[in-house]
Amino acid sequence: MAKNLSPVCKLCRREGEKLFLKGERCFTPKCSFEKRDFAPGQHGRTAGKGGGKGKGMGTGRASDFARQLRAKQKARRIYGVMERQFRRYYDTAITRRGLTGLNLLQILESRLDNVVFRLGFASSRSQARLLVAHGHFTVNGRRNDVPSTLLGEGDVVSVREGSNKLTYFKDLGAYTEKRTSPSWLSRNVAAMAGSVARMPERTEIDGSLDEQLIVEYYSRR
Repeated sequence: MAKNLSPVCKLCRREGEKLFLKGERCFTPKCSFEKRDFAPGQHGRTAGKGGGKGKGMGTGRASDFARQLRAKQKARRIYGVMERQFRRYYDTAITRRGLTGLNLLQILESRLDNVVFRLGFASSRSQARLLVAHGHFTVNGRRNDVPSTLLGEGDVVSVREGSNKLTYFKDLGAYTEKRTSPSWLSRNVAAMAGSVARMPERTEIDGSLDEQLIVEYYSRR
């Protein structure tokens, strides 16, 4: 299972905005982006937010390619997906009926780790990925430790019976109650379970993502 081991706060600084990759910490003064909201690297301060000099990034007007690249990288980093897997998702989105960009976002949203995060069972997607990889969740009653599993309408996700005894899950109910889950998911906090009622609509997905630029990026390659 490939994963990015680099400091995630640098990813936010590169994009020039908070991607909320560290959960609750991103809402506190401890957030690194609050202290250094410029791009990482030797020339980060002089280049401005979200990029470096050259190739239309950073200062001045960004080129079409730069904007497309940043849109793709931002989506990848928010969902914690590596480039090869992201490209496979795009290839799958092309084969589905409807808008390719929306299909791609729906595929990303239907990942098991993202669903666990959306249900409020984890404070970030990276934490949800770890919990799934450690086998703490079941899908339709069967243990599943693959974070990239794509769920469909009617699939049920729940905390594994043996994991309910762990301190984290004992205290999870109070935290989950404070968080709202999207309407395309059905959640039962008492049972520590949830299900996919339907695929999300575009208005229910992160509005800062620009799927059209992502489609343009891959269309030109």
